[in-house]
Amino acid sequence: MSHVFHVNILTVDKTVYEGMISSLQAPGEIGYLGVLANHIPLVTTLVPGKITVKDDSGQTKVFHSKGKGFLEVVKNDATILLDSSDAL
Repeated sequence: MSHVFHVNILTVDKTVYEGMISSLQAPGEIGYLGVLANHIPLVTTLVPGKITVKDDSGQTKVFHSKGKGFLEVVKNDATILLDSSDAL
């Protein structure tokens, strides 16, 4: 079994995605960030771009962030707050 962690992807009006994942990629100010289980604590800003999550079964889901946002990672719990997002 792979190492997994919890993620919430939220906009002002809805929960875009919530679940257990094995990896996360998000568009940071200076390039894409990768997050795996047991990542050190992190708070950063995000820019428009693709957010990719891979669940524990290996299935990949891609979301497109249309605006800016924030990513916080603490104790195997990641939260992404976005202006707006669409699933691809």
